[in-house]
Amino acid sequence: MDSHPSNSSALQDFLLDAQVLLTQSQECLHHLELIDNDPDACHCLHNALDTLARRASDLGLVEVAHYAYGLQLLLAPACHQQRLLSEALPAVEACLTLLAWQLELVDIRTGRLNLDASEQTALLSDLANALGQPLPQVCAECKTLGSLCSHPHLPASVLSGASNHPH
Repeated sequence: MDSHPSNSSALQDFLLDAQVLLTQSQECLHHLELIDNDPDACHCLHNALDTLARRASDLGLVEVAHYAYGLQLLLAPACHQQRLLSEALPAVEACLTLLAWQLELVDIRTGRLNLDASEQTALLSDLANALGQPLPQVCAECKTLGSLCSHPHLPASVLSGASNHPH
């Protein structure tokens, strides 16, 4: 998979900020392990993933943006409906672990992430199953490419305040 950021300084800034956002996401997850369905922790997790996904998308880091959006879209309805149960939290943790690996493996000179999407798909599928909901729908272009959609087509009400994702 190729991603080409326009400027390596912006990429380095993003990677530093992304580590902070990932740490924040992990702290929110630990909070959810202590207090089921805590609205503040869910909101914090949602905002951290949204910021990370938007910034990655702005830099052309498609794989990272896609994965963070997918994770965010799966978590949003569960948090909104207070159904993010402790049984699903190990799947969330596995997803955040892969996100951490992705951030570590982005080439800081080129912005490339040379990974296939199979592990992303498997972990998001596991999370969807743990949450009892389907994966976000894929558009025809992404279906042809055999990947999850980097711009899911879900109604804004499902996202409960999430920003619209570019197509």
